[in-house]
Amino acid sequence: MARIMTYNVHSCRGVDGRLDVGRIAAVIAQSRPDIVALQELDVHRPRTGRVDQAHAIAGRLGMQFHFNAALTVEEERYGDAILTALPMHVVKRGPLPNLPRMKVGGRGLEDRGALWVEIEVDRCPLQVINTHLGLVPPEQKVQSEALVGPDWLGRAPRPLILLGDLNATPRYAAYKRFAAVLSDARRLAPGRPGAATFPSRLPMLRIDHIFVSAGVKVGGVHAPDTALGRIASDHLPLVMDFTVSGSPPPGQAVASPRGDRP
Repeated sequence: MARIMTYNVHSCRGVDGRLDVGRIAAVIAQSRPDIVALQELDVHRPRTGRVDQAHAIAGRLGMQFHFNAALTVEEERYGDAILTALPMHVVKRGPLPNLPRMKVGGRGLEDRGALWVEIEVDRCPLQVINTHLGLVPPEQKVQSEALVGPDWLGRAPRPLILLGDLNATPRYAAYKRFAAVLSDARRLAPGRPGAATFPSRLPMLRIDHIFVSAGVKVGGVHAPDTALGRIASDHLPLVMDFTVSGSPPPGQAVASPRGDRP
């Protein structure tokens, strides 16, 4: 049984206002994941002390990592990463479409991206795609369509896990788009846990998600609600235990059964 985590770390700034990379690493270590997908990482940004947060967290956990910058300004970068101690290589990384004319709170929408790696789990190649979608439903819709399309999920072998901060509950179109081709791990887990992750101090919303394809058997899903986790970021992590098997034969359908859809 392997374990994977998705965690929006909020640039390692906690809800108490404290910037602490070590605290984020400690929250991750408490769950002992084999694979970690992180969102909202700063690299060499003045606002967070010019620390390479992906490198710093991976070093504390004894893992390697790959990073995808959704935003780059000179030497500053901001984006997402996948960490593991298992054999891993990058398949694809890149931007997602946005709606630049739209604004939220008087500001333009942030650039978003996705990172796809292949990781060897129990001698089986597993595809893992980490993403962080935008804040508004129209933006999420075009981004989810891009990820389901021929450049990402449309050409990805199975077994596969797509996970990250979608900024979308199961009522949103982006969630439903992914659920049309993959299965929500929560729905496959024993007891069908709610596992809300946001806000961390009083989690009520399911906006962080893990989706799986055929070939991934879900053993359990939970959002670790610890004292440290409630202050380290504005999100709680979401964790899934799983096993993998070989890819389905060519041409076999990979869409989730109707009963797994919202």
